Amino acid sequence: MEKIFAPWRADYILSNSDEEKIEGCIFCEFPKRNEDEKRMIIERGAHCFVIMNAYPYNPGHLMVVPYRHTCDVTSLSAEELAEMTALMQKCVRALTKLMNPHGFNIGMNLGKVAGAGIDQHLHMHIVPRWNGDTNFMPVIGEVRVLSESLASTYKRLKAIWPEIK
Repeated sequence: MEKIFAPWRADYILSNSDEEKIEGCIFCEFPKRNEDEKRMIIERGAHCFVIMNAYPYNPGHLMVVPYRHTCDVTSLSAEELAEMTALMQKCVRALTKLMNPHGFNIGMNLGKVAGAGIDQHLHMHIVPRWNGDTNFMPVIGEVRVLSESLASTYKRLKAIWPEIK
């Protein structure tokens, strides 16, 4: 059996046992706190914010989330939808500059049956993709290998974010 060395996972494993438990919706609670780096919030807009996915499908997996707590995409205002789209485009430009992916998956999972991990507060996923990023590990080993820690990706994104229009 081969071993995969991923020391940054220890922080996640250890933090789960001792970390404060968030009451309520994390997408409502995280923006209320002045902890953007800890919560991996990249940008705060007027109606939505950009946050890194703590359980990413691939390195650089971002989400655009409206501040308003809703799971009904048809209830979003024109302003919320416009800002979600503008922030999604900014995410694509930033990830393209930073990571040069070969493509993207962009979308929303509405409802548990559709795959939403948090189904009561809608959010848009922006997942960079590379040729060959679906290899044997997730299929055979039920393991996904991430080549960079979340903290490192966050710092690199925050550094270039002001340059992105």
